[in-house]
Amino acid sequence: MSGFSKLNFVQHAKPIHQTINLDDLFNHLNNKPMNAAAKSVYYFGYYLIVTGLTLLATPNILLNLFSIPETSEVWIRVVGMLVLNIGLLYIYLSRENSRLFCLLTCYLRISVLAWFILFASLGWASPMLILFGAIDFLGAIWTYSLLRKS
Repeated sequence: MSGFSKLNFVQHAKPIHQTINLDDLFNHLNNKPMNAAAKSVYYFGYYLIVTGLTLLATPNILLNLFSIPETSEVWIRVVGMLVLNIGLLYIYLSRENSRLFCLLTCYLRISVLAWFILFASLGWASPMLILFGAIDFLGAIWTYSLLRKS
């Protein structure tokens, strides 16, 4: 196996002797000062959490606000759960001040606008969906401009 054997792997693997204490993780994250780009991702995470919770609890209120037809399908709540989870990731990972993470959020948020334009142009979604994509795009530009300054 070209120098790599199961025995070598077992000898070099480090066993996990303790469980992860979430309080220690959150305390570690809370004690780091954030740079400006990380703060923009952090704040955007709260927007995602509010949007996700709204889609989970009262999706039709949000849909009506943007002239998107009401639905009783579970999928809008699935989207809400995903948006909420992404928001939580943004909040907790932004505290690490990772330039790569901040940059990746820029690319991904810009892609949201591109996808929503595609969905609307194919007739799969209301053109009003593009407004949500525009919010993501503006947030990405905000973060990217702060990354360039640092």
